[in-house]
Amino acid sequence: MTTDPASAVFAALADPTRRAILARLATGAATVNELAEPFPISVQAISKHLNVLERAGLIVRTREAQWRRCRLDPAPLRTLAEWVEQYRRLWDDRYDTLDDYLRDLKENSREQAQ
Repeated sequence: MTTDPASAVFAALADPTRRAILARLATGAATVNELAEPFPISVQAISKHLNVLERAGLIVRTREAQWRRCRLDPAPLRTLAEWVEQYRRLWDDRYDTLDDYLRDLKENSREQAQ
């Protein structure tokens, strides 16, 4: 089954372990064993999480001698941030409209009280 890139990224980010892995990779590249260290799950389970992150384009795996390192690729996150930004602007506009309405309501109630 193929999904659009945004859906793959959202699905990858839905899991707290994967979000924690990305947070760790934001500080620099790491091996699978280094990534697995803080988690109470097997290295195999971490590898499965890394596969999901890699399919979503959020990480890149490299081979340096005998070491396989992972690094964060922030491009898909930037794309999602741009997508979310349009909705943030929409909500900001709606809050501004609500502020204006409440201000008018308050002024009208003051005028009626006088």
